[in-house]
Formats: sequence, C-alpha cells, structure tokens
Amino acid sequence: MADSAGDPATHPVQRIDIAPRPDWKQTAEAHGFTFHSPEDDAYWDESACYALTLDQVEGDLEPAVEAVEEMCFEVVERVAADEMLMSRLGIPASFHQYVADSWRYRERNLYGRMDFAYDGSGSPKLYEYNADTPTALYEASIFQWVWLEQQIERGHIAEGTDQFNSLHEQLIDAFGNIGVTGKLHLAAVSDSDEDRGTVEYLADCAGQAGLDVEQLTMEEIGLGPKGAFVDLWDQPIDWLFKLYPWEWLMRDDFGANVPASGCHFIEPAWKTILSNKGLLPVLWEMFEGHPNLLPAYFADDPKADALESRVIKPILGREGANISIEAPGTSVSSGGDYGKEGYVVQQYAPLPDYGGRHPVFGCWVVASQPAGLGIREDNGLITTDDARFVPHIILP
Repeated sequence: MADSAGDPATHPVQRIDIAPRPDWKQTAEAHGFTFHSPEDDAYWDESACYALTLDQVEGDLEPAVEAVEEMCFEVVERVAADEMLMSRLGIPASFHQYVADSWRYRERNLYGRMDFAYDGSGSPKLYEYNADTPTALYEASIFQWVWLEQQIERGHIAEGTDQFNSLHEQLIDAFGNIGVTGKLHLAAVSDSDEDRGTVEYLADCAGQAGLDVEQLTMEEIGLGPKGAFVDLWDQPIDWLFKLYPWEWLMRDDFGANVPASGCHFIEPAWKTILSNKGLLPVLWEMFEGHPNLLPAYFADDPKADALESRVIKPILGREGANISIEAPGTSVSSGGDYGKEGYVVQQYAPLPDYGGRHPVFGCWVVASQPAGLGIREDNGLITTDDARFVPHIILP
C-alpha cells in the first residue's frame, strides 16, 4: 500500500492507495450488491482506503455519536411538546399529536447515520443526522468487511487490521429487541435499486433475528375496509419498516391514513424531528458551544447573517440538493427541488481535502448505540448522490 494522503500532520487520518481486487465486481454480484456502479459510474471505490487508529475511533468518533444521540433525545423531548417548533421543523399540523404520541410511548428506533466532518485532528463536527431513511448501509455493514477479509487473505493488508464495524450483529440484536409481534413487512419504492437492496439486507437481518418477514413495495400497500394497511394478499400490516421518508409520507394523500391505521412504523414518527436540518439550530440553541456541533440558525434569525463562512441548507432536503456554501474565496451551490419549507444556516466547516477528494464520515447508530463507519467521498465540496463509497481500516 502507498500513502497518498500527504503530510500526516495535516491529515492524521490517512488515505492509502491500494490495488482493487480484480474480481471485486463478481464478488459484489455474488453477495447481492448490485448497485455498485449505477449507470456505469463509480460508486463503490476500493482503489484506496482510509486508515484510522483505534484511538480515533474510540476517543473521537464513538464518543461523538453517543454525545449527539443524547442531545437529540433532549431535542425530541422539547420539540414533541411544542407545536410551534414542530411546525418550524416542517411537520404538518395534522401529524403533531401523532409524532408527540410516538415519543410519549417511547416507540423504539432501529438505525440512523450521523454525518461528520473529521480528519483525525480534532473533534468530529456534525453536518446532519440521517435519522429516518439512511442508505449506504449494506456496503458499510457487509461489503467493506468482505473487502477487508479478502485483502488480508490475499496479503495486501496486514494481519490484525480491523474496522469500525459491528453493524450486522447490532442490527440483528436490535430487530430482536424492537418488540415486533406477528409479521414484519418491509417496503421501499419500486424504482430504486439502492433502496430495494437496503430493504433486502434489512429483511435478512430481521429474519436472522427470528422475525417473520415479508417484502413489498410502497406502491403495493393498500388500505383495508377498516382503515388498516394491507399487503397484496389483503393481510393487515401491523408492523412496517418503510424506506420512505416521513416528510413525504406526511404529505402524501395516502399518508393521511397513517394516524388511524394502527400500524407500528420503523422508524417511529418521532424520528422525523431528527431527520431534517431544522434539528441543527435547535441543537445549537440548546447546547451552544458543544465541541461536536457547529453554530446553526434558522435562515430568518439575524444571527445567521453574522456567520462569515456559512452553508445554507433546506430544512427538508436530501443527497446534497439545494445547498449553498458562502465563504471568503468560496461560492458553491447545488441544484434541486427542495427548500419550500425554509432553510437553515450552519457555520462552514470544510471537509478535509485529499488531493481533491473530500470524505464525509458517516457514523452509524443502531438502537442509539455507535455501530460502524461508512466513508463517502466527493470531488466537490458538497457531498451529493455522485459521491463514492471508500472502505476504511483501523491500523493494527
């Protein structure tokens, strides 16, 4: 392996060149990882890996996840009791009580991904929390572990090298403890290979936990005569994992049936408080100065104008769309269809630059515990759906 990260004092986390496995595409297909190269564009990229130390994982990343998760619980407690704040976060009034009840009943959550700016030289800084429908899960949990094992077996990575990755085991445990009774249905939209692949993987985890599972698409969910959701065989859907954002469901005509359906959802409705960028200014207001947070304000707050270097993000947005960076010497923006619910402004904390490659550290959370790391790398300063997944190692 060759170090391509430059001065290690500048980037304590190394980016290391490594030869890809010549049979990696066949291996991916054999493992069911079929969305590795959408439209022949690189998504999975094993021409390099990021190398961390155990101290960076246990001393920086895991404590950051734990701290942010604890703060988020306090945010949910506050927002669930405040209808004005729920509206501020883009939650429709017709769902306020439903969201509040889901928190009051402490409905259990499954997983999420916190995206941090981090290069090993300081505290990880939270960009956002993908708390509802995060993808890049299978590749983080399974395929980068397969990559590590095979590269060790083939002598390209040293024996004793590890990975921040207990995702698979923790997902199985979480499914076993989430309280599902009867059948668990799992659904994604029909036109996304990545979403379908993610749901297939989660269904496998749930099955390994001993649950009775049934997969279908969101379009195949029907409404029974008594208001319950039903599957293709008109069987009631009592428990549903939906890889479909709460903010979309709450605005769909079909979604109006959710509160009276009697269905238990994974993720629970209170996760919608955490899965939008409105979380960021509320976190900063409640925990100003915390080392894992960046100053953030709603766009109409005068304090937002005082940020000389700033990032403007839609309250409800996905995959890097409709984001603008305004900083001395830097002006970048991305297109998209989001933003009608308003914007937040966050202090600009640049991603590290490894020769024009900018990695964001996605730390996985399962049942509110740190569970693993997936690194996505973009050529631009905004991480978009064109970003590549690059594996990582923990140096022995």
